[in-house]
Amino acid sequence: MEERSLHIVIVGSVDHGKSTLIGRLFFDSGSLPPEKLEEVKRVCAELGRPLEFAYVMDNLEEERTRGITIDIAHTFFATPKRKYVIIDAPGHKEFLKNMISGSSQAEAAILLVEITRGIQEQTLRHCYILSLLGIKQVVVTVNKMDLAGYSEAAFLDLKKRIEEVTMKYGITPSYIIPISAMEGENVAAASDKLSWYKGPTVLQALDNFEEMKIEEKGARFPVQDVYEISGQKIVAGRIEAGRLIEGQGLWVLPGKTKAKVASIKKYLEPDLKEAQTGECVGLILEGAEVKRGDILSETLSPTITRTVHANIFWMIDKDYKLGIPLTFKCATQETRGKIERIRRRFDPASEKEAVTDAASISQAEVAEVDITLSAEVAIERFSDIPELGRFVLEHDGRPVAGGIII
Repeated sequence: MEERSLHIVIVGSVDHGKSTLIGRLFFDSGSLPPEKLEEVKRVCAELGRPLEFAYVMDNLEEERTRGITIDIAHTFFATPKRKYVIIDAPGHKEFLKNMISGSSQAEAAILLVEITRGIQEQTLRHCYILSLLGIKQVVVTVNKMDLAGYSEAAFLDLKKRIEEVTMKYGITPSYIIPISAMEGENVAAASDKLSWYKGPTVLQALDNFEEMKIEEKGARFPVQDVYEISGQKIVAGRIEAGRLIEGQGLWVLPGKTKAKVASIKKYLEPDLKEAQTGECVGLILEGAEVKRGDILSETLSPTITRTVHANIFWMIDKDYKLGIPLTFKCATQETRGKIERIRRRFDPASEKEAVTDAASISQAEVAEVDITLSAEVAIERFSDIPELGRFVLEHDGRPVAGGIII
C-alpha cells in the first residue's frame, strides 16, 4: 500500500513568516535537494544577505510558474515517521475555493502568529476558515521569538490571547509553540534559547497528528457510468473510501437495494480479487440494477436526504437570491434544488460581522445554508468522506458555488 501522507495547510498574516517556516521545514527535515540549497545560498550571497529560507519558497514559486519539478498545488517534506503535503494557500479566497470545490482536503493546520505584531485581522479570518472547514488538528506557532528576546512573559501574554480567540471560533489548538523560523528555534530541534518551553517542536507536533485514513473506512463507490461489453454490464467508477472485494455485499444508495460484487475488472489486471481506495475499476454486480449517480456503500452510514446543511463559497459576480433554482452535484449524483435559508453569510476579506438570516449571497462570500433537493441523495460529512461531503452548485449549466456538508 502507498505510504500515507498528512495534508497540512500553513496560514498566517503577511510578514508573519510563512515562507520562512516552510523553507525551514524543508531544510530541517532534509527534504530540500542539495542543488536547491546551493542555489538559495548563491542568491543570498549575491544579495549580500545571510541564508534566508523564504528564498526556498520563492525558488519553488518560480518553478511552479514555469511548470517544472514542483507540483502546481502542493509541496512535500518528510520526517522519519511519514511524508507531509503542504496544500498551497496563496490567499484566503483561493484557499477556500480550492478546499471547497477542489480536490484537496487539509487534515491539519499550522497557524502563524508573529510575537511583536500579535493577532491581526487576517488571523481572525484564518481562524474562521479553519473552523468552517472543520479542521480540528491545529498547531499555533508564535514566530519571530528572537525579536522579543525569547521572552517567556511575552509568549505567555500572546498565548492567552490566542486561546481566547481560537475558543471563540470553536478551535482548540493541540499545541501553541514559541519558535524562530529564521533561526530554526523549536522547528525541528528543541531550542536552548527557549528552554523554559517544555512542549514539542513543530515537527514533533505534526508527527503527533493523525491521518484521515479514508482507506480504512467502509467502501464507497460512486457510479460513474454503466457499460455493456460482450453482453455483460460493467459498472465503472472510482473507489473513494475503503476497498472492494470479490463476493462482497454492497448497498445501492439512495434506493437501499442490495448487490454483490461478482467480479472486479481493471485494465491489464486480469483476475483482480480486490481493489483499494483511489483505484478506478469496473464491477460486475449481481442482485440489483444500478445507474450513474448511485452510490455503492458497504454500510448504510451515508445520510439519505433531500435537505442539505452546508457551508458554501459563492464564486460568481452575480448575487444569489433565495429560491433561485440550482443544480446540486455531489460525486456523480446530480439533482435540482434551491437554497431555502441563508443562516449566515460572511466575507472572509472583510472586517464586517457576519449577516444572519440573509436574503442573498454575493461573490466571494461564505454562507451557511439549508438546501432542499428534488430527489434524495446519499451524502456524508466532509470531515468523514470528503468526496461525499463536497459538492458543486450550478445555475444554467455554470458552476456558481462550491460547498461542504457539515
